[in-house]
Amino acid sequence: MSCGKPSCQSGGCSNYDDERPLSPTKPPITTNGRRQPPLNPNTCVKCKLNDAVAGGSGGGDDGRFCADCFRGSLFGKFRFSVTSTGMISPSDKVLVAFSAGSCSRVALKFVHEMQDKAQKNFEASRDRSLPVFGVGVVYIDESSARCVPTAEADAAIQHIKTVVSDLATPEKTLHIAPLESIYALNPADGRERLRMLLETISDNTGKEDFLTHLRMLCLQKVALENGYTQLVLGSCTSTIARHVLSATVKGQGYSLPADMQYVDARWQVPVLLPLRDCLAQELNTLCQLDGLKTLATVNGPQSGINALVSSFVSLLQEENPSRECTIVRTAGKLTPFSFNRLPDVDDPKARLASQRRQKKFNIKSDEHTPPESFCLLCNSPLHASDSSSLGIFSGEQQSAEAFGATCCSSCRYQILPDDSLSMDQFYAFLPQPIMSRAAISDTSSNHALLRQVTSNCFLCIKYCIVK
Repeated sequence: MSCGKPSCQSGGCSNYDDERPLSPTKPPITTNGRRQPPLNPNTCVKCKLNDAVAGGSGGGDDGRFCADCFRGSLFGKFRFSVTSTGMISPSDKVLVAFSAGSCSRVALKFVHEMQDKAQKNFEASRDRSLPVFGVGVVYIDESSARCVPTAEADAAIQHIKTVVSDLATPEKTLHIAPLESIYALNPADGRERLRMLLETISDNTGKEDFLTHLRMLCLQKVALENGYTQLVLGSCTSTIARHVLSATVKGQGYSLPADMQYVDARWQVPVLLPLRDCLAQELNTLCQLDGLKTLATVNGPQSGINALVSSFVSLLQEENPSRECTIVRTAGKLTPFSFNRLPDVDDPKARLASQRRQKKFNIKSDEHTPPESFCLLCNSPLHASDSSSLGIFSGEQQSAEAFGATCCSSCRYQILPDDSLSMDQFYAFLPQPIMSRAAISDTSSNHALLRQVTSNCFLCIKYCIVK
């Protein structure tokens, strides 16, 4: 039967082709063998139907995808980071560090979407064998350390409470932890000790870095006290690119690979970076598309190394939108440490993902890697030249001078005071978590020294027997 078209001569076609929705066709091929560009250069490169996100820049996916495809692409990066490294298992209890900036806002949104999907799968399953991982949110209030007005700090806390309460079920627990709570004292005494501690640090870069270390200790404290098993940070490609250059300038090249991996298990509660492959420009665009309200983060001193590096990278990014990705990709060729993977778990899928990543990134297992020594201030792994004096911080020799000898060269130069009087004051006002870590580090160093001596004795005995 003929379809009725004037051009039809076979009589064997049907109207089915006319009923199908129109699909995007490939551009025609010109005489030189190259395809012509599409008629609308702003069309989404994935669906080829909708307009790409307007105003996209920064070398990311914004500007190439439409709104729906852009959301899917960005969430796909997040989900791949989580699944390929086995970050989150059904039995975990995840704590999301939230600062109300665009990066942490998107991290909270994506973790919530994963939990929401897991909850729906749990309710739809018959046996309900896999539990749904729990999610909590923590905000570290640094207003006392950064001299933020009380009204502004209260407004930020109220905004964060509103964001968390507006999330759909499952419900998230919100933890508000002032930075001075690391002292486990009443708020007034904690703020005073923190103020006196920071006054001993004269270098702007050192003070900013030390606040970052205290923030991590505070996050760990909240996670341990409330039974969380994973800590999610919103660090993205842009953040890591700036850290790569600033750490290199500060002489932290040896410990640099530890800070830029998807997983950092040197802490008691492992730290996860699921947004490692996302640019800040992409995260800002997603917040604008979805109407996610954010707050401008409080900036530190603008005269330090971190501020100069940030301005330098921003300038590079304007000239070439792929600079940040290039910096992170180049630094990613450095060999990670043994703690840049999650500990072995009972979940076969998570264990398989961990084994695959060890093979891909050439991460040695614990039995083939000697234990690392860590700086008592920043907890960065120490090179052999820096860890030669770790054994002196023990017993009656505990002092400010002995403590300084156990820190990395960057902390000794940027953070620790030069004169002995200020150093004694700095040492006296250190919070208990740092002092407790010093005691644990001393015990571990003694055990490592004992193992080394025992091993040497066994070698000598074996040599004597053979002779």
